[in-house]
This record gives sequence, C-alpha cells and structure tokens, in this order.
Amino acid sequence: MPTLEVAYSPDLYQFYRNDDAIVVVIDVFRATSAMCTAFECGIKSMIPVEHIEQALDYKKQGFIVAAERKGEVVEGFQLGNSPFHYMDEKLKGETTVITTTNGTRAIEVSKDAHQVIIGSFLNISAICSYLVKENRDVLLLCAGWKGRYNMEDSLFAGAVVNNLLVDENSFDLSDSATSANLLFESSKGDLNNFLKTSSHRRRLGRLDLEKDIEFCLQRDFTNVIPVLENDRLVRLIQ
Repeated sequence: MPTLEVAYSPDLYQFYRNDDAIVVVIDVFRATSAMCTAFECGIKSMIPVEHIEQALDYKKQGFIVAAERKGEVVEGFQLGNSPFHYMDEKLKGETTVITTTNGTRAIEVSKDAHQVIIGSFLNISAICSYLVKENRDVLLLCAGWKGRYNMEDSLFAGAVVNNLLVDENSFDLSDSATSANLLFESSKGDLNNFLKTSSHRRRLGRLDLEKDIEFCLQRDFTNVIPVLENDRLVRLIQ
C-alpha cells in the first residue's frame, strides 16, 4: 500500500524525502493557485526559480518574469503571484518565469522526486483523482511561510487526505497526514472564516488582497495539473 505523508515546510523535506514519491507542492496563498490559473488560461509553460537573481537573468534574456516577495510584486518585474495576473490574453502560448517567497522554493527542494505536481483548491479534484490512479507514494509538501508552518497550506493538505480517505485501503497514512485531516475536518464547513485569523491571511488583507484570497479558496476552477518536466512546469498529459 502506498504511503501518504505531509511535510509542513520545505525545511522539513529532508526528513520526508522519498525519490519514488509523487510530490504535490502546495502554496495556496498564492503561488500554486496562480500557476494553476495560468495553465487554465492558456499559458504554455512556466520556469520556476528560487532566487531573484535568477529571475533577473531571465528578464535580461527577454522572458516575461513574475517575482513576488512578502506578498507584493518585486519592483522592476511585470507580474507577481496573483491568479488574476495570469488571466491576460497576451500570456496565451507564452513561457514565463516565476519566483515567489515560498512556492518556488518548495519546488526547488523537491525537484528530484519521481514527479512534482502543483496543487491548489482550484484543481483539487483533478489532483486527488490522479493520485488514486497512480497508486504511488505521495508527499504533500506545504510551502509554508519562510520555512515555518502555515494554516492554509496545511488545510489544503488535509482536504486532499480527506478526499483520498473515501477508500480507506488506498493509502497508508502517516501521523502528519492524519493531523492534516483532523485540521480540515474541524474547518471544512467554512474555510474562509476559519482562516480569518491566520497570519498570511492577515498579511494579505493588509495588502488589500481579499479578492485573491476568496478566489484561491474556490474548488475546481480547473482540471489542469501543472507538472515539473526538465526544470519547467507544463500541463500534465494523462
């Protein structure tokens, strides 16, 4: 029976590393939600990089580059990590580069896994269906906040575990997965309200990004799953 685990921060990845696993990178507010939106809206591929310096190098080469730090677009770059930035007809068929505070770091640390896919509430049903079909070890990797635990990514991990538990014989749950499921069970009636006091929700609220938050908490905006191939994200073909 395949295992199902949750790492609550990229800093914990070393303890959960399993190169035979499918890693689901999670950064609900907002990197992975933006990535899912970008592919639903027709982007061709995205190149995730961890550092601003790497993003600048790509910008000098003429790429469309998104850069976010502390919830805001980095000065001198065209885009950030708001899903709404990627609903632009001009981005259809394009390859963009993206660096974010937490999400792209999670991709970087896990890139040697069997497979890295991008998860959010926006594509949760597609993610869960795919994981069941693949019947392989799964690690849900929360991007967190600068190496620390955060609530929204953990809730999404719990939502995935909860969905996969429909068939109790599908996965062998770790304590971290069981804990995430208990968190989700306690909040699933109203995720938006449950997260009102969470640190990143308050951080984004101070930046007047409530519209982004509400968008990122909706389910199944898309059935597209971005997957990392040759250091860039593309649409997973099943």
